[in-house]
Parts: sequence; structure tokens; C-alpha cells
Amino acid sequence: MEMETLGLRETWFFGLQYTIKDTVAWLKMDKKVLDHDVPTEEPVTFHFLAKFYPENAEEELVQEITQHLFFLQVKKQILDEKIYCPPEASVLLASYAVQAKYGDYDPNVHKRGFLAQEELLPKRVINLYQMTPEMWEERITAWYAEHRGRARDEAEMEYLKIAQDLEMYGVNYFAIRNKKGTELLLGVDALGLHIYDPDNRLTPKISFPWNEIRNISYSDKEFTIKPLDKKIDVFKFNSSKLRVNKLILQLCIGNHDLFMRRRKADSLEVQQMKAQAREEKARKQMERQRLAREKQMREEAERTRDELERRLMQLKEEATMANEALMRSEETADLLAEKAQITEEEAKLLAQKAAEAEQEMQRIKATAIRTEEEKRLMEQKVLEAEMLALKMAEESERRAKEADQLKQDLQEARESERRAKQKLLEITSKSSYTQSMNSSTTALPTDLPSFNLINESLSFDFKDTDMKRLSMEIEKEKVEYMEKSKHLQEQLNELKTEIEALKLKERETALDILHNENASRGNSKHNTIKKVSELRVTSEKI
Repeated sequence: MEMETLGLRETWFFGLQYTIKDTVAWLKMDKKVLDHDVPTEEPVTFHFLAKFYPENAEEELVQEITQHLFFLQVKKQILDEKIYCPPEASVLLASYAVQAKYGDYDPNVHKRGFLAQEELLPKRVINLYQMTPEMWEERITAWYAEHRGRARDEAEMEYLKIAQDLEMYGVNYFAIRNKKGTELLLGVDALGLHIYDPDNRLTPKISFPWNEIRNISYSDKEFTIKPLDKKIDVFKFNSSKLRVNKLILQLCIGNHDLFMRRRKADSLEVQQMKAQAREEKARKQMERQRLAREKQMREEAERTRDELERRLMQLKEEATMANEALMRSEETADLLAEKAQITEEEAKLLAQKAAEAEQEMQRIKATAIRTEEEKRLMEQKVLEAEMLALKMAEESERRAKEADQLKQDLQEARESERRAKQKLLEITSKSSYTQSMNSSTTALPTDLPSFNLINESLSFDFKDTDMKRLSMEIEKEKVEYMEKSKHLQEQLNELKTEIEALKLKERETALDILHNENASRGNSKHNTIKKVSELRVTSEKI
């Protein structure tokens, strides 16, 4: 009923888990709750969880809700350290978790400290290095910024694609003893059964792929694995409780069924689900493209508007400066005109005085001088009059030159005033043009709804050509992913090298040391299982 409420159709991955006498158990969906061995004396808590894990999350998880539930569960298991994750991969996974929650990175929104309250890294990783929360945030954000354009479901799928390659992903561990009494761990996952040393949950000693197992059974606490190859000895072990053997068998049957189902043609229901998922993916992709185009057009319109507003402010400033220059030119011209008029009047007055002096000199010369003394005095007066007349003439000439210079300055001032008026006229005409452009640009977003309608009419038309195009794009994405994986490994190695100097070696756990040894040998989850399967020895040698 809960699955129907969620719209979940891939029900075969999930179940209701509860605990009875310190042992995990799962409800069988075809039986009533009261038909199970459920304690009745106290309330029982049921947890809705993924019971079985896919081999390849991208190929097997069809519905977005299924992907999201797996993402939440795997993320919690990594943070709770139920799945070992190396430090550099933890940072990368954290960056995809941030992309899934916050969307595209925006430095104006996602400022320093925005991840302060988020739980993104296992405590083991944080304690292993001498790094502050700010330093971890900086490295997570650097990768987060590279995930621009990925939707929530895409970021969560990238998270799962990385997590599924971790050694402890999807493995259920059980404490067992072989017939010699040696303590071991049994791991059950989507690939098969694996035998581990108790101190090493990363690298199995022996693996039994599902396609190489003929029969699995238990009797009381003894569990038996019969390989398909009859030349290989039967492997037997004992668990601590009968209830544990029941759980192991239940997980084995479920994982084996899914293993075989993956290698057959999809059922009609799964085919329909995948077809719907492809259509939904195409619809979302077209919607994201439409929104991206709208966002780009809006940003371009905003940039154009900002540029026009900046230009308008610049023109306003130039107009203000031109007005001020014009006012200064007008004041200067008025002052020069007034000074020129005063100088011209002074020059006229001096010319008049010079003429009067000349007349006085002529009158004195014409006067009869009767005595030598009068003559001498008269000559002296004549000399003084001539000198005064000469001085007046020089002053008159100087004033005339000054008047001419003032007239020239006045002409230049009027020419400056004319140029200032012309500049102001040009600025005024540009301002009116800018305002008209600004109004047309601001109106741009109002045209977008009609653009949306065109895209919406296309987004619901899924012809064969659209699906072929989508298939080609998906293939292209696969090729790009393979190319990026190499770059990704280089980034992981770069980060590992960068933070290696800050590592506190004494805080390394046993799993850290084992992982580093595997990495130095070039061992990964899948090639390790393949190797131990090929080199599997008989159960007596364990």
C-alpha cells in the first residue's frame, strides 16, 4: 500500500525490515504480518528499505522514485560507515549530493559557509585529516561547481554509479564458522556469495557467483553451498542461529532470481516502464533545454538592459558636465564682453584727452612770448605737453590692443558656448534613443510566454524520429561518460595527493590500510571477485 502511495512500481527491490531478538528479519509480502515470527508483547518498528541491490544502477533502476530511494539509503550507509568509502571518493560523492539538493552552483547565492550545517562526509574521513570544515567545503564546492546543468535525478544517478563500485556496496554480512571452527564472514550481494576474513570486509577469500551455484540449503544451523562444477567440493558452514540461516537463504533466493532476470529479456511490465521512463526523460530534457534557452535569453536581456542603463547614466553624466561647461562659458563670455566694453570706453576717453592735449599744445605755440623767461617757461610747458600727449597716445594704443584682445577672447568664448550647446544637443538625442532601446529591451521577457507555447506544443510530440534522436544522445552521453571517467580518476588522484600531507597516519583504520593496499595493487571490486572466483580452492583449504 505504501509503495502504491509513492507511485513505486519496482517493488522487487524493497521490503519491510524489523528486528527480532537482535536479528534482522524481513516481512514476506505474500504473507500477513501476524503470520510472521513477530514479537507481540511490545511495539515493533518496520523500516521500508531496499532489500536487494542492482548490479548496474543506471541500467536497472527505471523509475526516478526508485533511484531517489536508493540514493537516500546508500548515502546514509556511507555516512554511517556501513559502506567503506575512501576520502577522495567521499568528497566527490558529497559534491553530487550538494548538486542534487541545491541545483547549479551560484557564487552569489552559495557563499562561504553554506554547507556548514550539512552532513556530507563520514566522521572517519573528517578525523583522518588536519583540515578545517572550511577546507573541506572548499574542496567539495570546487567539484560541485563542475556539475552545472545536472538535474537532481542525474546527480543522484552519478552518485549511485560511483557508490556501486565500492567494495561493501550492497553486501549483507553474516558471522559464520567453517567445519574447522574458523571464524569467517559470509557476504551476500547481487553478484553471488563471498567468504571474508572477519578483519577484512573489502577483499573476499572465496567467491561463488550465482551462475556457478547449483544448490543452496540449510539444516538447522548448518548451511550448504553446492557449486555447479561437481569437481569442486561442497562448502558448508554454521551460523549462530537458525533464524540467521533463514535470512541468508531468503537473501540468496531473492538475489539469485534478480541475477537470472537481468540476463533474460525484460518482462512486458519492465518494457513498458522503460518506455515511459525514456519518454519522461525526453520530456524533461526538452523542458530543461527550453528553460535553459529562456534563462539565457533572460540573462542576455538583463545584460543588455544593464548595459543600456549604464550607458544612459554615462550620457546623463556627460550631459551634466556639458551643462556645467556651457554655464561656465556663458559666464566667461558675459564677463569678457563687459570688460571689453569698459576697455573700449577707456580707450575713447584717452583718445579724447590726447586730442585736447594736442589742441592745448597748438594754442600755446600760437601764443606770443614776450620775454625770455616766458619763452623758457613756455618751452618747458610745451615739452611737458608733448610728453603728456605721447604718453596718452601710448596708453591709448595699449588700451586699443587690449580691447582687440578682449574682442578675440569674447569671440572664442562664444565659439566654446556654441560647441557646448552642440554637444548638449547630441547627448540629448542619444538619451532619447537609449530610452527607446531600453523600453524595447525591457519588453523582451513579456514575449517569452509565446515562445514557451511553441516549445510546449513540441514537448508533447514524441515521434519515432524524436526517440531515435534521444537514443543517439544517450549513446553520446555514454561515450562522454567513458571519456570523463579517466578525467575523474585523475581528479581523484590529484585530490588524494593534495590532502595526503594533511593525513594523520595514526588515525588510519584497518579498512583504510586494506583499501590503500588494494589500490596500490590495482585491485577493484569487480576484478577482485573475478580473480578469487578463478582461483577458488576447495572448502577444506579455508
